[in-house]
Amino acid sequence: MIEQLKTFVADGIGACKVLVVGDVMLDKYYFGEVSRISPEAPVPIAHVIQVEETLGGAANVVHNLALLGCQTSIIGQVGADNHGEIFLGKLKNIGADYSGVIETLKPTTTKIRVISGHQQMIRLDFEDAAELDGAASDKLLENFFSRLPNVDAVIISDYGKGVCTKKICREVIGACRAQRKFVVVDPKGDNWQKYFDASFITPNLKELNAVLPKKIPNDDAPIEEAAHHVIDEFNLRGLVVTRSAKGLSLIDGEKASHIKARAQEVFDVSGAGDTVIAVFALALAGGLDSEAAAYLANVAAGVVVAKVGTYAVNREELLNAL
Repeated sequence: MIEQLKTFVADGIGACKVLVVGDVMLDKYYFGEVSRISPEAPVPIAHVIQVEETLGGAANVVHNLALLGCQTSIIGQVGADNHGEIFLGKLKNIGADYSGVIETLKPTTTKIRVISGHQQMIRLDFEDAAELDGAASDKLLENFFSRLPNVDAVIISDYGKGVCTKKICREVIGACRAQRKFVVVDPKGDNWQKYFDASFITPNLKELNAVLPKKIPNDDAPIEEAAHHVIDEFNLRGLVVTRSAKGLSLIDGEKASHIKARAQEVFDVSGAGDTVIAVFALALAGGLDSEAAAYLANVAAGVVVAKVGTYAVNREELLNAL
Protein backbone atom coordinates (compact mmCIF):
# COMPACT_ATOMS: atom_id res chain seq x y z
CA MET A 1 0.00 0.00 0.00
CA ILE A 2 2.83 2.42 0.85
CA GLU A 3 4.24 2.41 -2.68
CA GLN A 4 0.76 2.98 -4.09
CA LEU A 5 0.28 5.95 -1.76
CA LYS A 6 3.71 7.40 -2.60
CA THR A 7 2.88 7.23 -6.30
CA PHE A 8 -0.49 8.87 -5.72
CA VAL A 9 0.97 11.71 -3.64
CA ALA A 10 3.84 12.30 -6.08
CA ASP A 11 1.97 11.98 -9.36
CA GLY A 12 -1.79 11.65 -8.86
CA ILE A 13 -2.94 14.52 -6.68
CA GLY A 14 -2.58 17.18 -9.35
CA ALA A 15 -5.39 15.65 -11.41
CA CYS A 16 -7.87 15.62 -8.50
CA LYS A 17 -10.55 18.29 -8.17
CA VAL A 18 -12.20 18.88 -4.79
CA LEU A 19 -14.87 21.44 -3.91
CA VAL A 20 -15.26 22.60 -0.30
CA VAL A 21 -18.54 24.05 1.00
CA GLY A 22 -18.55 25.50 4.49
CA ASP A 23 -17.87 28.10 7.14
CA VAL A 24 -14.68 29.97 6.34
CA MET A 25 -12.78 32.13 8.79
CA LEU A 26 -9.61 34.11 9.30
CA ASP A 27 -7.32 33.27 12.21
CA LYS A 28 -5.11 36.12 13.48
CA TYR A 29 -2.36 35.64 16.03
CA TYR A 30 -0.63 38.39 18.00
CA PHE A 31 2.54 37.05 19.59
CA GLY A 32 4.01 39.19 22.33
CA GLU A 33 6.07 39.45 25.50
CA VAL A 34 4.62 40.27 28.90
CA SER A 35 6.85 42.04 31.41
CA ARG A 36 4.49 44.24 33.40
CA ILE A 37 0.92 44.82 34.56
CA SER A 38 -1.18 47.67 33.21
CA PRO A 39 -1.57 50.71 35.50
CA GLU A 40 -5.12 51.07 34.13
CA ALA A 41 -6.40 47.67 35.29
CA PRO A 42 -4.96 44.46 36.81
CA VAL A 43 -4.21 42.90 33.43
CA PRO A 44 -0.91 42.02 31.70
CA ILE A 45 0.44 44.23 28.93
CA ALA A 46 1.54 42.28 25.86
CA HIS A 47 4.20 43.95 23.75
CA VAL A 48 3.34 42.61 20.28
CA ILE A 49 6.41 41.51 18.34
CA GLN A 50 4.85 39.32 15.62
CA VAL A 51 1.51 39.07 13.81
CA GLU A 52 0.35 36.06 11.79
CA GLU A 53 -2.81 35.59 9.74
CA THR A 54 -3.90 32.15 8.57
CA LEU A 55 -6.84 30.50 6.85
CA GLY A 56 -9.23 28.89 9.32
CA GLY A 57 -12.37 26.78 9.43
CA ALA A 58 -13.35 25.36 6.05
CA ALA A 59 -10.58 27.45 4.51
CA ASN A 60 -7.99 25.41 6.44
CA VAL A 61 -9.34 22.36 4.59
CA VAL A 62 -8.77 24.28 1.35
CA HIS A 63 -5.27 25.24 2.51
CA ASN A 64 -4.36 21.58 3.03
CA LEU A 65 -5.75 20.57 -0.36
CA ALA A 66 -3.98 23.40 -2.20
CA LEU A 67 -0.59 22.75 -0.57
CA LEU A 68 -0.86 19.10 -1.57
CA GLY A 69 -1.34 20.17 -5.20
CA CYS A 70 -5.06 19.44 -5.57
CA GLN A 71 -7.24 21.60 -7.83
CA THR A 72 -9.29 23.23 -5.11
CA SER A 73 -12.34 25.49 -4.99
CA ILE A 74 -14.29 26.93 -2.06
CA ILE A 75 -17.87 28.06 -1.54
CA GLY A 76 -18.60 30.11 1.56
CA GLN A 77 -19.39 33.57 2.93
CA VAL A 78 -17.36 36.63 3.90
CA GLY A 79 -18.28 40.18 4.86
CA ALA A 80 -17.52 43.47 3.13
CA ASP A 81 -14.70 44.23 5.56
CA ASN A 82 -10.93 44.32 5.90
CA HIS A 83 -10.80 40.79 7.30
CA GLY A 84 -12.63 39.58 4.18
CA GLU A 85 -10.09 41.28 1.91
CA ILE A 86 -7.20 39.69 3.80
CA PHE A 87 -8.92 36.31 3.70
CA LEU A 88 -9.56 36.35 -0.06
CA GLY A 89 -6.00 37.50 -0.68
CA LYS A 90 -4.71 34.45 1.16
CA LEU A 91 -6.89 32.14 -0.92
CA LYS A 92 -5.51 33.79 -4.06
CA ASN A 93 -1.94 33.29 -2.82
CA ILE A 94 -2.37 29.51 -2.50
CA GLY A 95 -4.01 29.19 -5.92
CA ALA A 96 -7.48 28.18 -4.73
CA ASP A 97 -10.55 29.13 -6.76
CA TYR A 98 -12.56 31.43 -4.48
CA SER A 99 -15.00 32.75 -7.10
CA GLY A 100 -17.78 30.83 -5.33
CA VAL A 101 -17.36 32.81 -2.09
CA ILE A 102 -20.26 35.25 -1.63
CA GLU A 103 -20.25 38.58 0.20
CA THR A 104 -23.04 39.27 2.69
CA LEU A 105 -23.92 41.79 5.39
CA LYS A 106 -22.55 39.39 8.00
CA PRO A 107 -18.94 40.03 9.08
CA THR A 108 -16.08 37.79 8.02
CA THR A 109 -15.73 35.26 10.83
CA THR A 110 -12.42 36.13 12.48
CA LYS A 111 -10.72 34.77 15.58
CA ILE A 112 -7.96 36.89 17.11
CA ARG A 113 -5.63 35.29 19.64
CA VAL A 114 -3.10 37.11 21.83
CA ILE A 115 -0.27 34.78 22.86
CA SER A 116 2.68 35.29 25.19
CA GLY A 117 5.24 32.51 25.27
CA HIS A 118 3.10 29.40 24.76
CA GLN A 119 0.18 30.81 26.74
CA GLN A 120 -2.94 32.15 25.06
CA MET A 121 -4.00 35.24 26.99
CA ILE A 122 -7.29 36.06 25.27
CA ARG A 123 -9.29 35.26 22.15
CA LEU A 124 -11.53 37.76 20.39
CA ASP A 125 -14.23 36.42 18.05
CA PHE A 126 -15.80 38.56 15.33
CA GLU A 127 -18.78 36.65 13.94
CA ASP A 128 -22.48 36.40 13.30
CA ALA A 129 -23.46 32.73 13.43
CA ALA A 130 -27.03 33.28 12.22
CA GLU A 131 -28.06 31.15 9.25
CA LEU A 132 -27.73 32.70 5.80
CA ASP A 133 -30.92 34.32 4.56
CA GLY A 134 -32.87 33.03 1.56
CA ALA A 135 -31.19 35.20 -1.06
CA ALA A 136 -27.68 34.39 0.17
CA SER A 137 -28.50 30.66 0.33
CA ASP A 138 -29.83 30.71 -3.21
CA LYS A 139 -26.71 32.45 -4.50
CA LEU A 140 -24.43 30.03 -2.68
CA LEU A 141 -26.31 27.02 -4.07
CA GLU A 142 -26.24 28.52 -7.57
CA ASN A 143 -22.45 28.72 -7.27
CA PHE A 144 -22.34 25.13 -6.05
CA PHE A 145 -24.52 23.63 -8.81
CA SER A 146 -22.50 25.36 -11.54
CA ARG A 147 -19.24 23.87 -10.23
CA LEU A 148 -20.31 20.36 -9.23
CA PRO A 149 -20.04 18.73 -12.69
CA ASN A 150 -16.36 19.69 -12.86
CA VAL A 151 -15.18 18.21 -9.53
CA ASP A 152 -14.43 14.69 -8.29
CA ALA A 153 -15.51 15.06 -4.65
CA VAL A 154 -17.18 17.53 -2.30
CA ILE A 155 -16.39 18.33 1.33
CA ILE A 156 -18.93 19.94 3.67
CA SER A 157 -17.00 21.63 6.47
CA ASP A 158 -19.52 22.67 9.12
CA TYR A 159 -18.29 25.03 11.84
CA GLY A 160 -21.75 26.20 12.87
CA LYS A 161 -21.36 29.74 11.52
CA GLY A 162 -24.47 29.82 9.35
CA VAL A 163 -23.44 28.42 5.96
CA CYS A 164 -24.13 24.70 6.48
CA THR A 165 -27.88 25.01 7.03
CA LYS A 166 -30.22 22.05 6.65
CA LYS A 167 -31.36 23.38 3.27
CA ILE A 168 -27.84 23.80 1.91
CA CYS A 169 -26.60 20.44 3.22
CA ARG A 170 -29.60 18.57 1.85
CA GLU A 171 -29.25 20.23 -1.58
CA VAL A 172 -25.51 19.62 -1.75
CA ILE A 173 -25.71 15.98 -0.65
CA GLY A 174 -28.68 15.24 -2.92
CA ALA A 175 -26.90 16.68 -5.95
CA CYS A 176 -23.72 14.73 -5.16
CA ARG A 177 -25.63 11.46 -4.92
CA ALA A 178 -27.46 12.18 -8.18
CA GLN A 179 -24.14 12.77 -9.95
CA ARG A 180 -22.36 9.90 -8.14
CA LYS A 181 -19.82 12.16 -6.47
CA PHE A 182 -18.28 11.47 -3.07
CA VAL A 183 -19.48 13.90 -0.41
CA VAL A 184 -17.63 13.85 2.93
CA VAL A 185 -18.85 15.83 5.96
CA ASP A 186 -17.01 17.29 8.94
CA PRO A 187 -19.97 17.62 11.36
CA LYS A 188 -20.96 20.16 13.97
CA GLY A 189 -23.48 19.76 16.77
CA ASP A 190 -26.07 17.02 17.23
CA ASN A 191 -28.31 17.68 14.19
CA TRP A 192 -26.89 15.07 11.85
CA GLN A 193 -30.22 14.63 10.07
CA LYS A 194 -29.08 17.36 7.67
CA TYR A 195 -26.16 15.09 6.67
CA PHE A 196 -28.48 12.17 5.77
CA ASP A 197 -27.27 10.25 2.68
CA ALA A 198 -23.69 11.60 2.81
CA SER A 199 -20.91 9.25 1.70
CA PHE A 200 -18.79 9.59 4.85
CA ILE A 201 -18.85 11.70 8.02
CA THR A 202 -15.58 12.37 9.88
CA PRO A 203 -16.36 13.14 13.55
CA ASN A 204 -13.96 13.18 16.46
CA LEU A 205 -15.00 11.17 19.52
CA LYS A 206 -16.73 14.15 21.17
CA GLU A 207 -18.72 14.86 18.00
CA LEU A 208 -19.69 11.19 17.69
CA ASN A 209 -20.85 11.08 21.31
CA ALA A 210 -23.07 14.11 20.64
CA VAL A 211 -25.42 11.97 18.52
CA LEU A 212 -25.35 8.80 20.62
CA PRO A 213 -27.90 7.93 23.32
CA LYS A 214 -25.05 6.93 25.63
CA LYS A 215 -21.44 8.12 25.64
CA ILE A 216 -18.77 5.62 24.64
CA PRO A 217 -15.08 5.38 25.59
CA ASN A 218 -12.18 5.77 23.16
CA ASP A 219 -11.88 2.03 22.48
CA ASP A 220 -12.11 0.06 19.23
CA ALA A 221 -15.14 -2.15 19.92
CA PRO A 222 -17.56 0.50 21.22
CA ILE A 223 -16.54 2.92 18.45
CA GLU A 224 -17.18 0.26 15.84
CA GLU A 225 -20.58 -0.59 17.33
CA ALA A 226 -21.58 3.08 17.59
CA ALA A 227 -20.45 3.72 14.02
CA HIS A 228 -22.71 0.99 12.65
CA HIS A 229 -25.61 2.52 14.58
CA VAL A 230 -24.92 5.98 13.12
CA ILE A 231 -24.37 4.64 9.59
CA ASP A 232 -27.75 2.93 9.67
CA GLU A 233 -29.54 5.91 11.25
CA PHE A 234 -28.29 8.45 8.71
CA ASN A 235 -27.95 6.17 5.66
CA LEU A 236 -24.21 6.71 5.25
CA ARG A 237 -21.67 4.63 3.43
CA GLY A 238 -19.22 4.96 6.31
CA LEU A 239 -17.63 6.86 9.16
CA VAL A 240 -14.07 8.02 9.89
CA VAL A 241 -13.69 8.65 13.63
CA THR A 242 -10.63 10.67 14.65
CA ARG A 243 -9.40 9.55 18.06
CA SER A 244 -6.62 11.97 19.03
CA ALA A 245 -3.53 10.06 20.26
CA LYS A 246 -5.18 6.72 19.33
CA GLY A 247 -5.30 7.53 15.61
CA LEU A 248 -8.51 6.99 13.66
CA SER A 249 -11.08 4.34 12.87
CA LEU A 250 -12.66 3.71 9.47
CA ILE A 251 -15.97 1.87 9.33
CA ASP A 252 -17.05 1.32 5.73
CA GLY A 253 -20.02 -1.02 5.51
CA GLU A 254 -19.02 -4.23 7.28
CA LYS A 255 -15.31 -3.41 7.00
CA ALA A 256 -13.54 -1.77 9.97
CA SER A 257 -9.94 -0.53 10.22
CA HIS A 258 -8.39 0.92 13.37
CA ILE A 259 -5.28 2.86 12.35
CA LYS A 260 -2.93 3.89 15.14
CA ALA A 261 -1.36 7.34 15.40
CA ARG A 262 2.39 7.67 15.21
CA ALA A 263 4.17 8.70 18.41
CA GLN A 264 5.01 12.43 18.38
CA GLU A 265 7.05 14.69 20.64
CA VAL A 266 4.35 17.36 20.22
CA PHE A 267 0.70 16.33 20.03
CA ASP A 268 -1.41 19.38 19.16
CA VAL A 269 -4.68 18.38 17.50
CA SER A 270 -5.50 21.94 16.32
CA GLY A 271 -6.65 21.67 12.72
CA ALA A 272 -5.96 17.92 12.53
CA GLY A 273 -9.60 17.19 11.69
CA ASP A 274 -9.35 19.57 8.71
CA THR A 275 -6.29 17.67 7.48
CA VAL A 276 -7.99 14.30 7.89
CA ILE A 277 -11.09 15.22 5.88
CA ALA A 278 -9.02 17.01 3.21
CA VAL A 279 -6.68 14.08 2.60
CA PHE A 280 -9.38 11.40 2.94
CA ALA A 281 -11.67 13.10 0.41
CA LEU A 282 -8.75 13.88 -1.90
CA ALA A 283 -7.69 10.23 -1.92
CA LEU A 284 -11.26 9.07 -2.67
CA ALA A 285 -11.39 11.64 -5.49
CA GLY A 286 -8.18 10.13 -6.86
CA GLY A 287 -9.64 6.63 -7.00
CA LEU A 288 -8.08 5.12 -3.86
CA ASP A 289 -10.20 2.75 -1.77
CA SER A 290 -11.45 3.96 1.60
CA GLU A 291 -8.86 2.00 3.63
CA ALA A 292 -5.93 3.47 1.70
CA ALA A 293 -7.55 6.92 1.94
CA ALA A 294 -7.93 6.60 5.71
CA TYR A 295 -4.34 5.40 6.10
CA LEU A 296 -3.05 8.37 4.10
CA ALA A 297 -5.23 10.76 6.13
CA ASN A 298 -3.79 9.36 9.35
CA VAL A 299 -0.21 9.83 8.10
CA ALA A 300 -1.01 13.43 7.16
CA ALA A 301 -2.58 14.07 10.58
CA GLY A 302 0.61 12.75 12.15
CA VAL A 303 2.56 15.53 10.45
CA VAL A 304 0.09 18.18 11.62
CA VAL A 305 -0.11 17.17 15.29
CA ALA A 306 3.67 17.40 15.52
CA LYS A 307 3.34 21.16 14.90
CA VAL A 308 2.12 23.79 17.34
CA GLY A 309 -1.16 25.46 16.31
CA THR A 310 -3.21 25.08 13.13
CA TYR A 311 -1.00 23.77 10.32
CA ALA A 312 -1.52 22.67 6.72
CA VAL A 313 0.57 19.77 5.43
CA ASN A 314 2.33 20.01 2.07
CA ARG A 315 3.16 17.32 -0.49
CA GLU A 316 6.86 17.02 0.39
CA GLU A 317 6.08 16.55 4.09
CA LEU A 318 3.50 13.88 3.30
CA LEU A 319 5.90 12.00 1.03
CA ASN A 320 8.60 12.12 3.72
CA ALA A 321 6.13 10.84 6.32
CA LEU A 322 5.22 7.93 4.03
